[in-house]
Amino acid sequence: MTTEDLTPPLAGRIALVAGATRGAGRAMAVELGRAGATVYVTGRTTRERVSEVGRDTETIEETAELVTAAGGTGIAVPTDHLDPGQVRALVARIDREQGRLDILVNDLWGGEHLLVGSIFGKKSWETPLEDGLRVLELGVRSHVVTAALALPLLIRSDAPLHVEVTDGTAVYNRRYRENLYYDLAKNAPIRIAFGLGEELAEYGGTAVAVTPGFLRSEQMLGHFGVREENWRDAVAQEPDFATAESPAYLARGIAALAADPGRAARWNGRSTSSAELARTYGITDTDGSRPDAWTYFEEVKSGGKEGTPDDYR
Repeated sequence: MTTEDLTPPLAGRIALVAGATRGAGRAMAVELGRAGATVYVTGRTTRERVSEVGRDTETIEETAELVTAAGGTGIAVPTDHLDPGQVRALVARIDREQGRLDILVNDLWGGEHLLVGSIFGKKSWETPLEDGLRVLELGVRSHVVTAALALPLLIRSDAPLHVEVTDGTAVYNRRYRENLYYDLAKNAPIRIAFGLGEELAEYGGTAVAVTPGFLRSEQMLGHFGVREENWRDAVAQEPDFATAESPAYLARGIAALAADPGRAARWNGRSTSSAELARTYGITDTDGSRPDAWTYFEEVKSGGKEGTPDDYR
């Protein structure tokens, strides 16, 4: 075994995970760190301040510590990505400290608190306008602000990678996502990746939209009153939760994609899922399974095919 064989695949690479406080964002930051990257992690919840999401149990400082513990270098930078001034300061700091950016993961969201009361089950005109516009700010404007200000630094890389994180694949999201504001918010990242794929091609770059399946995030586990250790207890409340995946599943796929020298030809401008990345790179979830929630929803729930959630893991 040579020294090169022992070198982590992303050693020396600089990443920014925008929206890394919890869930898939935290997991992606950790897995990029495990692969050797220096990872700037941003978000609005710190040990001193809690965002509108209202959770003080996860912070960006904790995420940075997890990145470092995994073998990378985690750097926490409190940032509201709706504030161009704060994003400019973030990018200037990365430029000053690193001179370039290789990987940008746009995982910004933080609108879950609006979904039950204002979005799901509501016609667009029944949704309070201020809540609907907030969904668009959190799910679209934050992504655009971050891309616009970070891309000039990203294209200094010899292989720029821009990852847009959303809910749903391009195939699944041809369906109406129940509410106009949510539909726009979750389709926009797919179009952002498509458009940026066109623009980054001349730099040898890759822009891709990715989605987890039924995610066992901290918030989702809390919603069902379970923990990661006993998550299957929630299946009695929601049978489709049997397709659920840990945040590490998508994160492992993103780390593998980031280390793939042929990623531009394979992924640029595309929409993909944690399950497709797992099949492509030979990855499994933490329990050794390979869940595919979106195919389950497409084929069984929407398509009428015979099957159970356990058939899709």
